[in-house]
Amino acid sequence: MSGQPQPTVGLFVTCLVDAIRPQIGFAAIQLLEEAGCRVEVPEAQTCCGQPAFNSGDDRDTARLARQTIAAFEGFDHVVLPSGSCAATMVHGWPELLAGDPDWAARAKAFAAKTHEITSFLVDVLGYTPSGRRLAASATYHDSCSGLRELGVAAQPRALLARVEGLEMRGLPGNDVCCGFGGTFCVKYSDISNAIVTEKAEAIEGTGADLLLAGDLGCLMNMAGKLHRRGARTRCFHAVEVLAGRADGPAIGEEG
Repeated sequence: MSGQPQPTVGLFVTCLVDAIRPQIGFAAIQLLEEAGCRVEVPEAQTCCGQPAFNSGDDRDTARLARQTIAAFEGFDHVVLPSGSCAATMVHGWPELLAGDPDWAARAKAFAAKTHEITSFLVDVLGYTPSGRRLAASATYHDSCSGLRELGVAAQPRALLARVEGLEMRGLPGNDVCCGFGGTFCVKYSDISNAIVTEKAEAIEGTGADLLLAGDLGCLMNMAGKLHRRGARTRCFHAVEVLAGRADGPAIGEEG
């Protein structure tokens, strides 16, 4: 990127990453900086409002949307380590604020510059990691929102293919829901448990050392089920592996 202005990126960390797995945020910053971006993490950010939006609470979702849009408008790009939260911003917010004359255009402009991180690295920056090595086998779960609403599938795999020593194994039903679904797992716990049980069986069947994905909510759900089943599969967000940060406790192993 020599000779070109350094793009500014506002990193939206997401609630779960901030509260449960901050390492994902640090890994995201590392990758973005390696790709030539100037990264900032606005303190005014809170939640994308997805739980409220999915529950029909449009008023609180709109309030969160306006707050976040205002905090991130000065950046060239907005990047998230979550297809789920990114999809809410890209599709949900413009729909929600379409009838607001003061915010409709701002929501559309915000959506146009918002990206899930692996999509941003590959599709916008053309970045590939170098000097990464991990002697392990891994399988990959495609989270629903990132896959279906944002088209995130090839991008994380292209990046992971550059990690020397990492053997990627196919996951049967890789595009099938893990059962988390935000508030779904609370409202319909029995159904959620049945879905994640099938997912865990498929993951164990690959024999892979690691399970990777792009959304922490999905990873927490699958890691919890795998742990309760006594599986030895360790779970990481894809950016942790890409940033060379998969040498510590896996998701669900902290503490």
